[in-house]
Amino acid sequence: MSTNAHAVDSATMSTPVFAPHAAEASRLPLRAALLRLTCFFALIAVLAWSANEIIGIGLRRLTTTHYGSWNAVMQGKVNADIVISGSSRAAYHYDPRIIEGVTGHSAFNLGRNGSQTDVQLAVLNAYLEHNRRPLLVIHNLDAFSFVPTSEIYDPALYVPYLNDPELYSSLTAIDPGLKKSRYIPLYGYVVEDMNFSWMLGVRSLLGVPPSERSFGGFTPQNRTWTDDFESYRKMHPDGVSFPVEHSGVDDFTQLIRTCEKNHIHLIFVYSPEYSEMQEMTTNRREIFAEFQKLSTTYQVPLWDFSSWKYDANRAYFYNSQHLNATGAELFSNDLAVRLSIWFAHQQQGTPEPGASVR
Repeated sequence: MSTNAHAVDSATMSTPVFAPHAAEASRLPLRAALLRLTCFFALIAVLAWSANEIIGIGLRRLTTTHYGSWNAVMQGKVNADIVISGSSRAAYHYDPRIIEGVTGHSAFNLGRNGSQTDVQLAVLNAYLEHNRRPLLVIHNLDAFSFVPTSEIYDPALYVPYLNDPELYSSLTAIDPGLKKSRYIPLYGYVVEDMNFSWMLGVRSLLGVPPSERSFGGFTPQNRTWTDDFESYRKMHPDGVSFPVEHSGVDDFTQLIRTCEKNHIHLIFVYSPEYSEMQEMTTNRREIFAEFQKLSTTYQVPLWDFSSWKYDANRAYFYNSQHLNATGAELFSNDLAVRLSIWFAHQQQGTPEPGASVR
Protein backbone atom coordinates (compact mmCIF):
# COMPACT_ATOMS: atom_id res chain seq x y z
CA MET A 1 0.00 0.00 0.00
CA SER A 2 1.32 3.44 -0.87
CA THR A 3 2.19 6.06 1.66
CA ASN A 4 -0.55 8.38 0.36
CA ALA A 5 -3.17 5.65 0.54
CA HIS A 6 -2.18 4.92 4.12
CA ALA A 7 -2.49 8.60 4.98
CA VAL A 8 -5.94 8.77 3.49
CA ASP A 9 -7.06 5.66 5.36
CA SER A 10 -5.69 7.05 8.62
CA ALA A 11 -7.46 10.39 8.14
CA THR A 12 -10.70 8.62 7.36
CA MET A 13 -10.46 6.48 10.48
CA SER A 14 -9.65 9.41 12.78
CA THR A 15 -12.40 11.72 11.53
CA PRO A 16 -15.65 11.31 13.55
CA VAL A 17 -18.66 10.27 11.56
CA PHE A 18 -21.97 12.17 12.20
CA ALA A 19 -24.49 9.74 13.77
CA PRO A 20 -27.96 11.30 14.27
CA HIS A 21 -29.25 8.27 16.18
CA ALA A 22 -26.45 8.52 18.69
CA ALA A 23 -27.18 12.26 19.31
CA GLU A 24 -30.88 11.52 19.82
CA ALA A 25 -30.00 8.76 22.27
CA SER A 26 -27.90 11.20 24.30
CA ARG A 27 -30.93 13.43 24.75
CA LEU A 28 -33.15 10.65 26.10
CA PRO A 29 -31.74 10.63 29.65
CA LEU A 30 -32.24 14.43 29.86
CA ARG A 31 -35.85 14.15 28.70
CA ALA A 32 -36.48 11.31 31.12
CA ALA A 33 -35.04 13.36 33.98
CA LEU A 34 -37.19 16.36 33.09
CA LEU A 35 -40.28 14.15 32.85
CA ARG A 36 -39.57 12.61 36.25
CA LEU A 37 -39.01 16.06 37.76
CA THR A 38 -42.23 17.37 36.24
CA CYS A 39 -44.17 14.39 37.55
CA PHE A 40 -42.65 14.87 40.99
CA PHE A 41 -43.72 18.51 41.22
CA ALA A 42 -47.13 17.66 39.77
CA LEU A 43 -47.56 15.03 42.47
CA ILE A 44 -46.53 17.56 45.16
CA ALA A 45 -49.05 20.08 43.76
CA VAL A 46 -51.85 17.50 43.76
CA LEU A 47 -51.03 16.44 47.30
CA ALA A 48 -50.90 20.06 48.49
CA TRP A 49 -54.20 20.87 46.78
CA SER A 50 -55.79 17.73 48.24
CA ALA A 51 -54.53 18.53 51.74
CA ASN A 52 -55.83 22.10 51.40
CA GLU A 53 -59.28 20.81 50.40
CA ILE A 54 -59.34 18.23 53.18
CA ILE A 55 -58.46 20.82 55.83
CA GLY A 56 -61.10 23.19 54.44
CA ILE A 57 -63.75 20.47 54.55
CA GLY A 58 -62.82 19.68 58.13
CA LEU A 59 -62.96 23.31 59.23
CA ARG A 60 -66.32 23.85 57.49
CA ARG A 61 -67.73 20.86 59.39
CA LEU A 62 -66.89 22.27 62.81
CA THR A 63 -69.86 23.20 64.96
CA THR A 64 -67.89 24.34 68.01
CA THR A 65 -65.68 27.35 68.87
CA HIS A 66 -65.61 30.51 66.74
CA TYR A 67 -65.12 28.34 63.64
CA GLY A 68 -68.46 26.68 64.31
CA SER A 69 -70.14 30.08 64.75
CA TRP A 70 -68.64 31.35 61.50
CA ASN A 71 -69.72 28.17 59.70
CA ALA A 72 -73.29 28.77 60.89
CA VAL A 73 -73.10 32.28 59.42
CA MET A 74 -71.70 31.23 56.05
CA GLN A 75 -74.10 28.29 55.77
CA GLY A 76 -77.14 30.48 56.47
CA LYS A 77 -78.11 28.81 59.73
CA VAL A 78 -78.34 31.88 62.01
CA ASN A 79 -81.15 34.23 60.91
CA ALA A 80 -81.22 36.13 64.21
CA ASP A 81 -83.37 39.15 65.08
CA ILE A 82 -80.47 40.96 66.74
CA VAL A 83 -76.90 40.88 65.42
CA ILE A 84 -73.93 42.27 67.36
CA SER A 85 -71.07 43.60 65.25
CA GLY A 86 -67.61 44.75 66.26
CA SER A 87 -64.18 43.76 67.48
CA SER A 88 -63.10 41.47 70.32
CA ARG A 89 -64.89 43.85 72.68
CA ALA A 90 -68.08 42.82 70.91
CA ALA A 91 -67.15 39.13 70.89
CA TYR A 92 -66.35 39.12 74.62
CA HIS A 93 -68.92 41.58 76.01
CA TYR A 94 -72.31 40.64 74.53
CA ASP A 95 -73.90 37.37 75.59
CA PRO A 96 -76.72 36.50 73.12
CA ARG A 97 -78.23 34.05 75.62
CA ILE A 98 -78.93 36.85 78.09
CA ILE A 99 -80.12 39.25 75.40
CA GLU A 100 -82.54 36.64 74.06
CA GLY A 101 -83.81 35.78 77.53
CA VAL A 102 -84.59 39.39 78.42
CA THR A 103 -85.83 40.77 75.09
CA GLY A 104 -87.50 37.68 73.65
CA HIS A 105 -85.62 38.24 70.37
CA SER A 106 -83.03 35.81 69.00
CA ALA A 107 -79.50 37.21 69.00
CA PHE A 108 -76.12 36.36 67.51
CA ASN A 109 -72.64 37.79 68.05
CA LEU A 110 -70.53 38.59 64.96
CA GLY A 111 -67.67 40.15 66.93
CA ARG A 112 -64.21 39.51 65.47
CA ASN A 113 -61.02 39.47 67.47
CA GLY A 114 -58.36 41.88 66.19
CA SER A 115 -60.69 43.51 63.66
CA GLN A 116 -61.31 47.11 62.64
CA THR A 117 -64.44 48.60 61.08
CA ASP A 118 -63.51 47.61 57.51
CA VAL A 119 -63.25 43.90 58.40
CA GLN A 120 -66.34 44.16 60.60
CA LEU A 121 -68.24 45.53 57.60
CA ALA A 122 -67.02 42.65 55.41
CA VAL A 123 -68.21 40.16 58.04
CA LEU A 124 -71.59 41.88 58.29
CA ASN A 125 -72.01 41.85 54.51
CA ALA A 126 -71.19 38.13 54.44
CA TYR A 127 -73.80 37.56 57.13
CA LEU A 128 -76.45 39.48 55.18
CA GLU A 129 -75.60 37.56 52.00
CA HIS A 130 -76.36 34.20 53.62
CA ASN A 131 -78.96 34.93 56.31
CA ARG A 132 -82.29 36.66 56.73
CA ARG A 133 -81.74 40.33 57.51
CA PRO A 134 -82.01 41.09 61.23
CA LEU A 135 -84.35 43.60 62.83
CA LEU A 136 -81.44 45.30 64.58
CA VAL A 137 -77.65 45.56 64.36
CA ILE A 138 -75.81 46.61 67.50
CA HIS A 139 -72.41 47.92 66.48
CA ASN A 140 -69.86 48.11 69.26
CA LEU A 141 -67.63 51.17 69.21
CA ASP A 142 -63.92 51.27 70.01
CA ALA A 143 -61.37 54.03 70.49
CA PHE A 144 -59.74 52.64 67.33
CA SER A 145 -62.95 52.47 65.26
CA PHE A 146 -61.58 54.95 62.73
CA VAL A 147 -58.23 53.19 62.21
CA PRO A 148 -58.19 51.01 59.03
CA THR A 149 -56.91 47.43 59.09
CA SER A 150 -53.26 46.94 58.16
CA GLU A 151 -53.36 43.13 58.21
CA ILE A 152 -56.26 40.72 58.68
CA TYR A 153 -56.08 38.90 61.99
CA ASP A 154 -56.63 35.12 62.05
CA PRO A 155 -56.90 34.75 58.25
CA ALA A 156 -57.36 30.97 58.52
CA LEU A 157 -60.90 31.65 59.72
CA TYR A 158 -61.78 32.97 56.27
CA VAL A 159 -59.67 30.70 54.05
CA PRO A 160 -62.30 27.89 53.81
CA TYR A 161 -64.74 30.43 52.35
CA LEU A 162 -62.55 32.44 49.99
CA ASN A 163 -64.50 31.01 47.05
CA ASP A 164 -67.42 33.13 48.23
CA PRO A 165 -67.32 36.14 45.84
CA GLU A 166 -68.67 38.71 48.33
CA LEU A 167 -66.34 37.72 51.14
CA TYR A 168 -63.32 37.33 48.85
CA SER A 169 -63.73 40.72 47.18
CA SER A 170 -64.28 42.49 50.52
CA LEU A 171 -61.33 40.95 52.34
CA THR A 172 -58.81 41.13 49.49
CA ALA A 173 -59.67 44.81 49.01
CA ILE A 174 -58.50 45.26 52.61
CA ASP A 175 -55.53 42.87 52.45
CA PRO A 176 -54.50 41.90 48.88
CA GLY A 177 -52.07 39.36 50.31
CA LEU A 178 -55.02 37.16 51.16
CA LYS A 179 -55.28 36.26 47.46
CA LYS A 180 -52.35 33.88 47.94
CA SER A 181 -54.42 31.86 50.39
CA ARG A 182 -56.98 31.19 47.67
CA TYR A 183 -54.69 30.33 44.81
CA ILE A 184 -51.66 28.74 46.50
CA PRO A 185 -52.58 25.44 48.20
CA LEU A 186 -51.88 25.35 51.95
CA TYR A 187 -50.53 28.92 51.95
CA GLY A 188 -53.33 30.15 54.20
CA TYR A 189 -52.78 27.35 56.70
CA VAL A 190 -49.01 26.87 56.66
CA VAL A 191 -47.70 30.39 56.04
CA GLU A 192 -50.40 32.73 57.34
CA ASP A 193 -51.92 30.70 60.18
CA MET A 194 -49.89 31.09 63.37
CA ASN A 195 -52.50 29.25 65.45
CA PHE A 196 -52.20 25.92 63.63
CA SER A 197 -55.93 26.00 62.87
CA TRP A 198 -55.43 23.33 60.21
CA MET A 199 -55.16 20.86 63.07
CA LEU A 200 -58.77 21.65 64.01
CA GLY A 201 -59.81 20.67 60.49
CA VAL A 202 -57.97 17.36 60.73
CA ARG A 203 -59.40 16.65 64.18
CA SER A 204 -62.87 17.43 62.87
CA LEU A 205 -62.53 14.82 60.12
CA LEU A 206 -61.27 12.32 62.68
CA GLY A 207 -64.37 12.91 64.79
CA VAL A 208 -62.53 14.74 67.58
CA PRO A 209 -63.79 18.34 67.45
CA PRO A 210 -62.68 20.86 70.11
CA SER A 211 -64.95 21.46 73.09
CA GLU A 212 -67.50 24.25 72.87
CA ARG A 213 -66.28 27.66 73.99
CA SER A 214 -68.50 29.90 71.90
CA PHE A 215 -72.21 30.52 72.38
CA GLY A 216 -73.94 32.20 69.48
CA GLY A 217 -70.62 33.81 68.58
CA PHE A 218 -69.99 35.00 72.15
CA THR A 219 -66.84 33.75 73.84
CA PRO A 220 -66.87 34.26 77.63
CA GLN A 221 -63.48 35.09 79.09
CA ASN A 222 -63.02 33.24 82.37
CA ARG A 223 -60.02 35.32 83.31
CA THR A 224 -58.96 37.69 86.06
CA TRP A 225 -57.11 40.99 86.08
CA THR A 226 -53.38 40.81 85.40
CA ASP A 227 -50.49 43.28 85.67
CA ASP A 228 -50.54 43.94 81.93
CA PHE A 229 -52.21 47.32 82.33
CA GLU A 230 -49.57 48.55 84.75
CA SER A 231 -46.87 47.60 82.24
CA TYR A 232 -48.83 49.26 79.45
CA ARG A 233 -49.18 52.47 81.43
CA LYS A 234 -45.44 52.58 82.20
CA MET A 235 -44.72 52.20 78.48
CA HIS A 236 -47.04 55.14 77.70
CA PRO A 237 -46.48 57.69 80.46
CA ASP A 238 -47.94 60.48 78.29
CA GLY A 239 -51.03 58.49 77.37
CA VAL A 240 -52.12 57.06 74.02
CA SER A 241 -54.12 58.33 71.08
CA PHE A 242 -55.98 56.67 68.21
CA PRO A 243 -56.16 58.61 64.92
CA VAL A 244 -59.45 59.50 63.29
CA GLU A 245 -58.54 58.64 59.69
CA HIS A 246 -60.71 59.61 56.72
CA SER A 247 -60.71 56.08 55.31
CA GLY A 248 -61.79 54.78 58.72
CA VAL A 249 -64.67 57.25 58.82
CA ASP A 250 -65.63 56.17 55.29
CA ASP A 251 -65.73 52.51 56.38
CA PHE A 252 -67.87 53.45 59.35
CA THR A 253 -70.22 55.45 57.12
CA GLN A 254 -70.48 52.52 54.71
CA LEU A 255 -71.57 50.28 57.57
CA ILE A 256 -74.33 52.75 58.41
CA ARG A 257 -75.48 52.89 54.79
CA THR A 258 -75.45 49.10 54.52
CA CYS A 259 -77.97 48.95 57.36
CA GLU A 260 -80.02 51.74 55.80
CA LYS A 261 -80.10 49.99 52.43
CA ASN A 262 -81.28 46.76 54.03
CA HIS A 263 -83.85 48.54 56.26
CA ILE A 264 -82.14 47.38 59.44
CA HIS A 265 -82.26 49.39 62.65
CA LEU A 266 -78.80 50.30 63.91
CA ILE A 267 -77.62 51.25 67.39
CA PHE A 268 -74.09 52.32 68.33
CA VAL A 269 -72.94 51.04 71.72
CA TYR A 270 -69.72 51.91 73.48
CA SER A 271 -69.45 48.98 75.85
CA PRO A 272 -67.67 49.30 79.22
CA GLU A 273 -64.01 50.21 79.27
CA TYR A 274 -61.83 50.32 82.37
CA SER A 275 -61.96 53.86 83.75
CA GLU A 276 -58.19 54.40 83.98
CA MET A 277 -57.81 53.47 80.32
CA GLN A 278 -60.36 56.12 79.43
CA GLU A 279 -58.21 58.69 81.20
CA MET A 280 -55.13 57.54 79.27
CA THR A 281 -56.71 58.14 75.83
CA THR A 282 -55.58 61.70 75.09
CA ASN A 283 -57.86 62.26 72.07
CA ARG A 284 -60.92 60.53 73.50
CA ARG A 285 -62.97 63.72 73.16
CA GLU A 286 -62.13 63.96 69.44
CA ILE A 287 -63.09 60.31 68.88
CA PHE A 288 -66.43 60.69 70.63
CA ALA A 289 -67.13 63.93 68.79
CA GLU A 290 -66.88 61.93 65.54
CA PHE A 291 -69.16 59.23 66.96
CA GLN A 292 -71.69 61.88 67.93
CA LYS A 293 -71.46 63.59 64.54
CA LEU A 294 -72.22 60.34 62.71
CA SER A 295 -74.96 59.49 65.20
CA THR A 296 -76.66 62.86 64.63
CA THR A 297 -76.16 62.94 60.86
CA TYR A 298 -77.63 59.48 60.29
CA GLN A 299 -80.02 59.49 63.28
CA VAL A 300 -78.43 56.41 64.84
CA PRO A 301 -78.85 56.09 68.63
CA LEU A 302 -75.59 56.18 70.56
CA TRP A 303 -75.58 54.33 73.89
CA ASP A 304 -72.44 55.16 75.82
CA PHE A 305 -71.57 52.83 78.70
CA SER A 306 -68.30 54.63 79.44
CA SER A 307 -69.64 55.53 82.88
CA TRP A 308 -70.93 52.05 83.63
CA LYS A 309 -71.36 51.57 87.37
CA TYR A 310 -68.57 48.96 87.50
CA ASP A 311 -66.11 50.69 85.15
CA ALA A 312 -63.51 51.13 87.92
CA ASN A 313 -63.89 47.64 89.40
CA ARG A 314 -61.12 45.31 88.23
CA ALA A 315 -63.12 42.30 89.38
CA TYR A 316 -65.18 42.62 86.17
CA PHE A 317 -62.31 43.16 83.70
CA TYR A 318 -59.36 41.04 82.66
CA ASN A 319 -57.60 43.99 81.02
CA SER A 320 -58.24 47.66 80.30
CA GLN A 321 -60.38 47.00 77.23
CA HIS A 322 -62.18 43.76 77.96
CA LEU A 323 -64.72 42.47 80.44
CA ASN A 324 -64.29 39.03 81.89
CA ALA A 325 -67.16 36.51 81.93
CA THR A 326 -68.68 37.97 85.11
CA GLY A 327 -68.51 41.53 83.79
CA ALA A 328 -69.98 40.47 80.44
CA GLU A 329 -72.91 38.85 82.20
CA LEU A 330 -73.70 42.04 84.10
CA PHE A 331 -73.27 44.27 81.07
CA SER A 332 -75.33 42.02 78.78
CA ASN A 333 -78.18 42.14 81.28
CA ASP A 334 -77.99 45.95 81.53
CA LEU A 335 -77.96 46.25 77.76
CA ALA A 336 -80.83 43.76 77.34
CA VAL A 337 -83.03 45.73 79.74
CA ARG A 338 -82.28 48.87 77.72
CA LEU A 339 -83.08 47.01 74.52
CA SER A 340 -86.43 45.85 75.91
CA ILE A 341 -87.39 49.49 76.41
CA TRP A 342 -86.21 50.33 72.89
CA PHE A 343 -88.26 47.49 71.35
CA ALA A 344 -91.33 48.58 73.32
CA HIS A 345 -91.03 52.11 71.88
CA GLN A 346 -90.57 50.69 68.39
CA GLN A 347 -93.77 48.67 68.70
CA GLN A 348 -95.69 51.67 70.02
CA GLY A 349 -94.29 53.96 67.36
CA THR A 350 -93.16 56.46 70.00
CA PRO A 351 -89.85 58.39 69.85
CA GLU A 352 -86.80 56.50 70.96
CA PRO A 353 -85.79 57.55 74.49
CA GLY A 354 -82.54 59.39 75.28
CA ALA A 355 -79.60 58.04 73.37
CA SER A 356 -77.09 58.19 76.22
CA VAL A 357 -76.95 55.84 79.16
CA ARG A 358 -74.28 57.72 81.05
